[in-house]
Amino acid sequence: MQVRFARHTDALDACVAFWRDRVGLPELTRFEDHEGYTGVVLAVPGTGAQLELTTGGGHDASTPDPELLVVLYLGDWETVRARAAAIGSEPLAPANPYWDRHGLTFEDPDGFRVVLAALAWTR
Repeated sequence: MQVRFARHTDALDACVAFWRDRVGLPELTRFEDHEGYTGVVLAVPGTGAQLELTTGGGHDASTPDPELLVVLYLGDWETVRARAAAIGSEPLAPANPYWDRHGLTFEDPDGFRVVLAALAWTR
């Protein structure tokens, strides 16, 4: 089984720049006006998972929620701090205090959150 998480946005270029250039997810492919949708697919390194960002289709983007997270397990604080420097903005206080102890939380241009966790993925 493979997994791709798809999210609609009204700010495609800004979101792609955040996730690709600042968070560091490599761009796999993009598409223009495919049945009314334009989008970009990004890889989540080391996982086989993908993040697809789309716009179009005649409806608005979803509303962000502080508990709806993408958590990237980076393994240690040194790696988290290096990626946080690339993001270039101040981290936010997470809704769940667990993530405050184990990582840094940031918002993308739509207000959706990503946690850079200083934990190793062990499962």
